[in-house]
Amino acid sequence: MRLLSHTIGIFTNPDKEWQAIRSDKHSFVQVFLSHVPILALIPVISAYIGVTQVGFSVGDNVQKLTPGSALSLAVITYFSLLFGVYIFGEFINWMAKSFKVEGDEETRHYEGTALAVFVTTPIFLVGFIGLYPNLWLNAAVTLAATAYSVYLIYEGIPILMNIDKERAFVYASSVITVGLVLLVTVRIGTVILWSMGIGPVYQN
Repeated sequence: MRLLSHTIGIFTNPDKEWQAIRSDKHSFVQVFLSHVPILALIPVISAYIGVTQVGFSVGDNVQKLTPGSALSLAVITYFSLLFGVYIFGEFINWMAKSFKVEGDEETRHYEGTALAVFVTTPIFLVGFIGLYPNLWLNAAVTLAATAYSVYLIYEGIPILMNIDKERAFVYASSVITVGLVLLVTVRIGTVILWSMGIGPVYQN
């Protein structure tokens, strides 16, 4: 419950919550498994319901995916999200070594994972918008959540990693770059899977 309380705190008082997250003595496994497998279900289940029950516009027509097709895509998306957050955290931990100087407090493996978990939380939570799969609405809401995640990165790194703001700014910018690269990689992977036949099948 302590870990889950941080989810609310990063919205209500992010500075104070980053301090609380940093003081936690939890392990990498605890912070990852207590959040990501649960939060990743939100966009996956919402999108599954949206594309199979509500449908989305393709030109003048409303299209729906078959349950089997949507389920396959949902499973692939779910594990991609888990893997993406894990890799994101590992990159943050790896980059921490480049921004630490002699005399700084040693960064635990926990910090990078915690940062990856909590900065992606807003994007996971707005996944409910997938229940109504309108392209522009989904894009607008996701963009707003992404903007808040970027704010959390810049706000959280100097506190969580315990480094000065000048180095933290460069570090945060590097983290955002890695996040964008991972996003593009996932998109490319999706296109490859679709080309292999694991793509959407529309209802008649």
